[in-house]
Amino acid sequence: MAKPTEQPGQGGDTKSQGDVPMMGGLGRPGQGFGHRGGRGPVAKPKNFKRTLKRIWSYLGKERKLLSFTFVIILISSALSLTGPYLIGVAIDSMTASGGTVDFRLLDFMLIALAAAYITDGGLTFLQGIMMAGLSQRVVTNLRRTLFAKLQKLPLAYFDSRPHGEVMSRLSNDIDNVSNTISQSTLQLMSGSIAIVGSLVMMLVLSPLLTLAALITVPLVYLLARTVTKKTSVMFKEQQAQLGKLNGHIEETISGLQMVKAFNHEDKSIQEFEAVNGKLYEVGLKAQIWSGFMMPLLSVINNIGFAAVAIVGGVLAVKGHITVGVIASFLSYSRQFVRPLNDLASTFNLLQSGVAGAERAFEVLDEEEEKKDDKDALELINPKGHVEFDNVSFGYRPDLPILKNISFETTAGSSLALVGPTGAGKTTIVNLLTRFYDTTGGTIRIDGKDIRKYSRDSLRRCFGIVLQDTYLFSGTIKENIKYGRPDATDREVKEAAVLANADVFIMRLPGGYDTVLSENGGNLSQGQRQLLAIARVILAKPSILILDEATSSIDTRTELHIQDALLNIMQGRTSFIIAHRLNTIRDADTIMVIDRGEIAEQGSHQALMNKEGTYSRMFANQFKNIAGTEGAGENA
Repeated sequence: MAKPTEQPGQGGDTKSQGDVPMMGGLGRPGQGFGHRGGRGPVAKPKNFKRTLKRIWSYLGKERKLLSFTFVIILISSALSLTGPYLIGVAIDSMTASGGTVDFRLLDFMLIALAAAYITDGGLTFLQGIMMAGLSQRVVTNLRRTLFAKLQKLPLAYFDSRPHGEVMSRLSNDIDNVSNTISQSTLQLMSGSIAIVGSLVMMLVLSPLLTLAALITVPLVYLLARTVTKKTSVMFKEQQAQLGKLNGHIEETISGLQMVKAFNHEDKSIQEFEAVNGKLYEVGLKAQIWSGFMMPLLSVINNIGFAAVAIVGGVLAVKGHITVGVIASFLSYSRQFVRPLNDLASTFNLLQSGVAGAERAFEVLDEEEEKKDDKDALELINPKGHVEFDNVSFGYRPDLPILKNISFETTAGSSLALVGPTGAGKTTIVNLLTRFYDTTGGTIRIDGKDIRKYSRDSLRRCFGIVLQDTYLFSGTIKENIKYGRPDATDREVKEAAVLANADVFIMRLPGGYDTVLSENGGNLSQGQRQLLAIARVILAKPSILILDEATSSIDTRTELHIQDALLNIMQGRTSFIIAHRLNTIRDADTIMVIDRGEIAEQGSHQALMNKEGTYSRMFANQFKNIAGTEGAGENA
C-alpha cells in the first residue's frame, strides 16, 4: 500500500469537519489520510490470574509434553529429597555407638548418593532442553497469532497508535512471555514439589525442628507480597514506556528526511531523551524494588538456619535426635527455603511476562474488521459500474464527513474528484474499497451492494496509485509482481515498459533483480512512482484509483507516463483525485466535493460554462501559475 497523499496536519478528508481522526485509508497503516490519532493513556493492568489462564490456554498441544516434563520433575525432586536422607544415614554410620564405623553401610550410602545426584543432574538438564523448546514453540504460535490478528484489524486501530508501539508488542512483549514460560514454569513446578516434599521429610525427621524452620515462611510471604505489589505496576509501565520509545524511534527513522529538512534534529533528540528518561526512571524503580528481594531473602534464610541450629542442638544434647538427623534436616530446610526464595524471585519475572502477555492479549481482544457474510459473493470479471446511493459516513456520529452522496459512473468511464483539502474526496474511495463501511446509504458495483461481496474479491478489482507510493524490501521484480505474484518475467517487463520504468531499471546494476532498501530508499521519488504504476498495470484491475498519481514526477516524465495511464484507463472505470486541475480536463465527469457534499458535477467544458465553483477554482489555479511564471521571467 502507498502512503497517504495528504499528511497529518495537512488536511485529509475530515479536518474541515472538526478534529476527527481520519483512520488509515488507502495509505500505509498508521499513516492514513488525514489526522493521526494520539498515543493515548497507558492501559491499566488487567486481572493477573486471568492473564495466566490465557497463557495456559496457549500451551495447547504442548500440555502433553508439559505433563511429561512434570513427571520428570517429580522423579528429579524425589532424587533430590533422597540425598539429604542418605547423607544423614551415612553420618550416623560413622557415629554408631561403640566408636565403630559401619563401612559397608557407608559405602552403600555414598554410592547411592552419587547415583542420585548424577541422575538428578541429568534429568534437570533434560528439563531445561524440553522447556526451552516448549516455550519457543508456544511464543512462536502466539507471535503468529498476533501477526495474523494485525492483518484482520481495521485501519482505525493502526491510525490511533504509533507503529513502533505496535511492533514492541509483537517483539519485546512476546520475548518476555517466552522467558516467563521457559523459566517461571520450571521454577513453579519444581519449587512446589520441592517445598511439599521437603516439608513432609522434615515432619518425618522432627516435628519440633520443622516448627523452627517454618518461622521463615510468613516472612518470605510478606516480602514477596510487598515487592510484587510494587513491581507489577512498574513492569507494566516499563513495557508501555518501551513501546513509546520504539514508536518514537520508528517515526524518526521513517521521517528522517523531514526531520533534517526542518532542522528538527535537536527537538527529536529532546523528545527521545524525555521518553528514554521516563523509561530509565520506571525501569530503575522496578529493578531496585525487585533487587530488594534476594538480599532480604538471604537475611530471612539465615534466621531460619539459626533457629534450626539452636533447636537442633538442644534436642541432640537431650538425646531426642542424632547428629545425622540434624545434618539431614539442615539439607531439607535448605531445600525447603530455597524454592521459597526462587518462587519469590520468579514472581518478578512472572510480573514482567504477564505485563507483556497483557499487552499482546489487548491486541488479540481488539475488534476485528467485520467479517464477510456467510453467503458472500465472489466479484468475478467486474465491469466497473459504480453507484453511490444516498451515502453518508462519519467517524463520529456528531461529525458526518459525507452527507447523502449520490452519483453513478458507468463501466469504463472516468470520474475526477476535486475540491478543497478535507472536503471528503479520499473518503469516497475509502468507502468504495471497503476500508471503511458506510454509516448510511449503499454503494453498488455492477448492481450489487459491495457488502455482499467478499472483501478479497472486491479489493482484487482495484488498482491504486497514490502520490507517495510504498515499496517493500526485496527486488524490483518482486515489487512489481506484488499484486500478481504468478506473473511471468516477460509480463513484468511489458508492464515496466508501458509505465516507462524499464529504461531506468535496466540502468541499475542488478536490473529487475536490484534489491530495494526499505520503501525503495535507494530510488528517487519519481522512480518509485513509476514502479507503482507498473505494479498496477501488471495487476490489470477493473477499477483504477489515481490519487495525484503523477504529482511526484517531473514534468518531462509526467508527459511520458500520461499516455501509459490513458492506456490502462481504457475500458476501465477510473477514479481520479486531483488538485492540479489541468490533469483531469479529459475526465468523462468531474465532481466537485465541498464539505462532504457534491457541489457540482459535469464535464470540464460544462462546468466551465456554468461559471461556478469549478470554474473559479480553475481560473484561480491558472492565475497563480501564470503569476508564478511571470515572476520567474522578471527575475
